[in-house]
Amino acid sequence: MALIHSFEKSGNFLFKNRSYFPVALFLLALPVIYNTDISWIDQTLRSGITIAAIVISFAGFIVRAITIGTTPAGTSGRNTKEGQVAEQLNTGGIYSVIRHPLYLGNYLMWIGIVIFAFNFYFVLIISLGYWLYYERIMFAEERFLEKKFGQKYLDWSMTAPAFIPSFKNYKKSKLIFSFKSVLRREYSGVLATVLGFTFIDNLRVYFEYHQLYLYRYSNIILVATIIVVLILRTLKHNTSILKEKGRS
Repeated sequence: MALIHSFEKSGNFLFKNRSYFPVALFLLALPVIYNTDISWIDQTLRSGITIAAIVISFAGFIVRAITIGTTPAGTSGRNTKEGQVAEQLNTGGIYSVIRHPLYLGNYLMWIGIVIFAFNFYFVLIISLGYWLYYERIMFAEERFLEKKFGQKYLDWSMTAPAFIPSFKNYKKSKLIFSFKSVLRREYSGVLATVLGFTFIDNLRVYFEYHQLYLYRYSNIILVATIIVVLILRTLKHNTSILKEKGRS
């Protein structure tokens, strides 16, 4: 099999199974937290790193929210069963400054959690693993788009970088931002992020004191998030409040 076809095949496989990446992150966090000595980090620095980690994850959510809020129906989104989907080529709004904004958002959301582990090597390893994993996915997606849209896709790819945004060719999105789309589609990602921070926080406390403390801020925030998610999920599946025409 030619290398280009091998990359495309493996990229499509990883695309369909990309939801398992966070699971690997949780498993890797166990030995990392256990073996990371944070006794040398004073409380001020710990607070600073924690705030930075939360801000970075929140920035990732903002990137995803902007993308989801201006995306029409007929795109891949969270699809993992049917493979690549694209009824039209998005080249305006955030897609005029970066070709894979959702993956940039994912990286920022998850790397914030990794930073919260207070282990520099963990940040490097996850960053490298994320790039190797998603590089194949991006390759497969771009092969699909090139086959479907031809020269139109190639022209766009010459002006919009793959992963690091460039605003010099910004074009306004044809769709106005929809807060409903964000509420309808992004609650699971927010829950996963909050769960990640809570998991590391409780894991660190358990390894340090050999017991769990339920009344921690992280646990309270997690419970509040779960309640909001259940409400949004109920509205999505049992009412028409969050439904919109022409949106995914």
